[in-house]
Amino acid sequence: MDKKLILGSHVGMSAPDYYIGSINEALSYGANTFMIYTGAPQNTRRLATEDMKAAEGIKYLKEKGIDVNHIVAHAPYIINLGNSVKPETYELAVTFLQDELQRVADFGIKMVVMHPGAHVGAGVEAGLTQIIEGLNTVLDNDKSGTIIALETMAGKGTEIGRTFEEIRAIIDGVHKKEQLGVCLDTCHINDAGYDVHDIDGILDEFDRIIGLEYLKVVHVNDSKNERGAGKDRHENIGFGTIGYETLMKYIYSPRLAHLPKILETPYVNGVPPYGHEIKMIKDKVWNPNLKVELGEN
Repeated sequence: MDKKLILGSHVGMSAPDYYIGSINEALSYGANTFMIYTGAPQNTRRLATEDMKAAEGIKYLKEKGIDVNHIVAHAPYIINLGNSVKPETYELAVTFLQDELQRVADFGIKMVVMHPGAHVGAGVEAGLTQIIEGLNTVLDNDKSGTIIALETMAGKGTEIGRTFEEIRAIIDGVHKKEQLGVCLDTCHINDAGYDVHDIDGILDEFDRIIGLEYLKVVHVNDSKNERGAGKDRHENIGFGTIGYETLMKYIYSPRLAHLPKILETPYVNGVPPYGHEIKMIKDKVWNPNLKVELGEN
């Protein structure tokens, strides 16, 4: 792999090997980084991190030469700091996120990617206000130092974070800006209406509105949708409307060389495609037969 390329994918973390298993899965794909959830993204059930081989995994990373500073966690989808309609949903989000920041730190991971939230009908301004309040409640009391990387969103439903301006508004309102970052998702910005093919234009606009110093990680995903569809449906590398050549520009951009690139592309016929996609990326040759080779009819 190109020494400057920091490339991996989402990996599982399940019994009996947990964190050790996540590391081995990433290595099996030829990756040098990865992204995990510290528990199921759809619910609040969580095992103690010591039972998930957190400490053993940190040692194992060193043995295998993976830089823990490049590994990313993802907050569960159930966290919605933007909900001002149901106080109990907001309160759960705050409490759960506080715990999640420490859980992430237990794995030696410095950053957790989080969907900013959805306003559930109350309007963007109300949603932004609620997200800012929630982040301040969490971060003002946080001792873990974990960075929250707000993900750029496709704009599905009442999602906040569809525009760089919305992300900037959140950053502006948060006290501990040093614990905030941004995750740029290629599928999401395409579906939100940005011209994803103009990579320098995208990065210049990001820098002007948010500041490239806040960009911490890139989710590299193709999209099943046309620009501006607002649907958020990921596609395998080269099989969507963004295309292999454009995605390779993000992966190999000198402006993004220091950032981890994480694949979240769909399984094909129940099989994770990441080893095959990482090979395509490293070989710099797209494989149009990828899905057939993975058993798709």
